[in-house]
Amino acid sequence: MESLGELLQALRRSPYMKRAEEMKRELLADPLVAELRERHPEIDDALLVSHMNQVSQYVKESHRCKNCPGLDRCPNDLTGHYTKLEVQNIADKTYLVDTKVPCKLWTAKQAQERIRRRIRSFYVDEQVLSGRYSLEEILRADRERVKAVEKVAEYIARVQERGLPNKGLYLYGKFGTGKTFLMGYMLYELARYGYTGVIIYMPDFMEDLKSMFAEPQQLKDTIEMLKETDLLVFDDIGAENLNPWARDHVLGTILNYRMNRKPTFFTSNYDLDALEQHFSFTNRDGEELHKGQRIMDRIRPFVEAVPVNGRNKRGMTSESV
Repeated sequence: MESLGELLQALRRSPYMKRAEEMKRELLADPLVAELRERHPEIDDALLVSHMNQVSQYVKESHRCKNCPGLDRCPNDLTGHYTKLEVQNIADKTYLVDTKVPCKLWTAKQAQERIRRRIRSFYVDEQVLSGRYSLEEILRADRERVKAVEKVAEYIARVQERGLPNKGLYLYGKFGTGKTFLMGYMLYELARYGYTGVIIYMPDFMEDLKSMFAEPQQLKDTIEMLKETDLLVFDDIGAENLNPWARDHVLGTILNYRMNRKPTFFTSNYDLDALEQHFSFTNRDGEELHKGQRIMDRIRPFVEAVPVNGRNKRGMTSESV
C-alpha cells in the first residue's frame, strides 16, 4: 500500500500537475503581472498564487481586450467589461480584489443608448436617428442642399450655446432630398445635450388618431407628450388625409400650446402658402379658408422656412444620406 508521501509525489509527476505548474510559471512571468508588481512592491509570489483565479482572469481578459473583436463578439465573461485587480491592505495584510470595469466601447454604447432614449419616433425609420453620420459626410453627400444643412447646423449650435428658442425650422422641397434625415440628425445632436425629442410621420399618425378616438386616455397621453417634449418634428406634413377633428382638436391644440413655449419643426413637400391651402380643405367639410389660416397662424410666425434642394435619394443605397 502506497504511503501518503508516495501518493503526493505521484500526483506531482502527473501530466495534469506538470501542466498546472507550467501555467502558473507562465502566469507569474506575464508582463501584466510584472507591471502589477512594479506598481505594488508588496505583492509576492505567495499572494499571487493564493489569488491565482483572479490573476488568471485579469491577464486573460486584458490580452483579449488588446485584440478586441468588437462589442458584439466580446469574448469576456461579462460583455463589454474586463477584470481589474486592486490591492488592498487591511490590518497589515495584503489582498488582491478583482472588479469588473466597463470598457470604452461599452461606455460609448451606453451613452448612445441614453441619447436615443431621449428621442421617440412614430412611424419614422429609426435609421434617421442613429447618429451614424458627421456633418461633413452629410455635406459631401449632396452639395445642392448645402444651405439647408448649414441652417440646421446653425440651429444646433445656437441651441447648444443659448438654449431652446421658441422658433423651429420648416424644411420644404421635393421628394427624397433628405429633409427627414436632417431633422433626425438635429434631434440626435441635441439629445446629446439632454433635450428630448419626438418625430412623427404625419400620414400614419393621422390615420392612427381614428383608433385613438375610442381610447380617450391614450389620446390624452399622446397629445400631452407632443405638447411637452422639447423638440417636436411633424414629418411630411401636408401628405396626410385631413379631417376637421384632427386638424382643429389635435394638431391645433398641440401647436397652440407650443407656440411661444417650445420649438416645433416640420418637413413638407409644400411651401407655407401651399400648406395653408392644404389645411383650408377637408374631405368632410370642403373649403374652410379661415380654419386653414388659423392653423397657419400657429405655424408661420414660429418657424424659419428653409428650402431643401438636391437629388432624390429614395431607392439609393443605405449609405446615402
